[in-house]
Amino acid sequence: MATIRNIVEGALFPMLTLVAGQSGMYRRVRGINVVESIDLIMFCRPNELVVTTGINFPHQNTSLKQLVKLAYTKKIAGFIVNTGPYIPDIPESVISFANEHELPIFQMSWDYRIADLLKTTFQFISNHEQEHSTEDQVLYNSLFHYKQHADSTRKNLMQLGFPQSAELAIITCTTTDACSNIDSYEILIQFAFQNRYKRFLRLKHKNHLIYLINRTQITTSNSTFSKTVEDIYDKITQKNGNLNVIIGKGNFYEDYGNINKSYEESLTVIQLAQLHNNRFLYKYKEIGAYKIIMGVQNRTLIESFKQDMLGQLYRYDALHNTDYVTFLRIFLEENGSTSKISKRLFIHRNTVLYKIKKVERLLDMDATNPFTKTNLYMAFLIEDVLTHQ
Repeated sequence: MATIRNIVEGALFPMLTLVAGQSGMYRRVRGINVVESIDLIMFCRPNELVVTTGINFPHQNTSLKQLVKLAYTKKIAGFIVNTGPYIPDIPESVISFANEHELPIFQMSWDYRIADLLKTTFQFISNHEQEHSTEDQVLYNSLFHYKQHADSTRKNLMQLGFPQSAELAIITCTTTDACSNIDSYEILIQFAFQNRYKRFLRLKHKNHLIYLINRTQITTSNSTFSKTVEDIYDKITQKNGNLNVIIGKGNFYEDYGNINKSYEESLTVIQLAQLHNNRFLYKYKEIGAYKIIMGVQNRTLIESFKQDMLGQLYRYDALHNTDYVTFLRIFLEENGSTSKISKRLFIHRNTVLYKIKKVERLLDMDATNPFTKTNLYMAFLIEDVLTHQ
C-alpha cells in the first residue's frame, strides 16, 4: 500500500506542500475523501486522505482544528487544506496538533482543482498497488523459486534498482509467540527502514515481514543497523510493556542466487536470539561461536565436550530434582553478577552465592575463571545447536 512518503517523494503531487506531521510519513494511503462539514466526518475511513476548502465552516480557525481532530480519530492517513478565500492560512494550533500526533498536513493552493487532485490520487494508488504486487512476486521468486525463474528474476531485480553487482541482504522480522501477528508492527518497522534505506523490497510470508536491502542504498551511514533495530524494539516495548518482536539480518551477497542464503541466515539469527532471549543479536555475522559449532561435522566430538562440561550437573539435577543447570546458564548470561542473577531469579543474594559454590563443587571448577566460563558457555551453545538442528 502507498504511504505519505511515496506522495511526498513522488512527482505526481507538485500541488501539495507538507507543512506539518512529517514524522507521520509512514502512514498508509488507501483512498481520498472531500469533507466540507464536521457533520460529514462520519463518512471518513481509515487510511484516507481528507481534503477540505472550508467553504462551509462557520468559524474559520476553530472549525478547521475541530475537523482535523475528529478526522484523526478516524485514523485517516493525512489532511489536505485547500487554502484560499475560505482558509487563507493553516492555523498554528492545527500545525501543533498535527506535529504532536504525527498526522501529515498538506497545503494546496487555490489555483489547483480538487477534481484534478482526486483523479491523480486514484491513479497513483492504483498504480502503486500494481507495482507492489509485482515487487512481492519478484522477491518471492528470489527467495523460494530462483532456479525456476532465474532469468526473469534477474531482469526484474535490475529494473527495480537491485543490480547484480550490488551487495544484497535479507532482513526478517517476526513475533516471538504464536498469538501475536507481525502485521501489528508493520507500520512501525516500515517507517524505521524507510528512514534507513532509500529503496527496499518487502514481502509478507506467513508471520514474517521480509525485506531485501541494498548496501549502497543505506541513507544513515553514520548510524548502525543495530541502532535502528534497538529503536524499533524500544518503541514496541513502550507500546506493549514487553518485547515480542525479533529481527534478524543475513549477510550481504553480490550473487542473486544467494538471496535465499541470506534469508536462511536471517532465520538462524532469529532462532538463536529467541533461544537465548538475546535482544542484542541482530546479524548473522555476529553469531560468533554458533557459526563455528554449526560448521563442525563431527557431532560426536562436540556432544562429548558438552557432556564433559555439563554432564555431572545434569545427573545431579535429575537425582535431586534441582535446577543447577538452569542456574548456571543464567550465571553465565549475567556474567556472574550476583545482583542481576538475584533480580532475575527472584532469590536472595546469599542464595545466589550458595548456588555458585554448589555448582563449583559439583563440577570441580572455578566459576570465576575466564577460561572455565568460556568452556561452560561453549557447552551451552553446543547444546542449543544440537537441540534445534
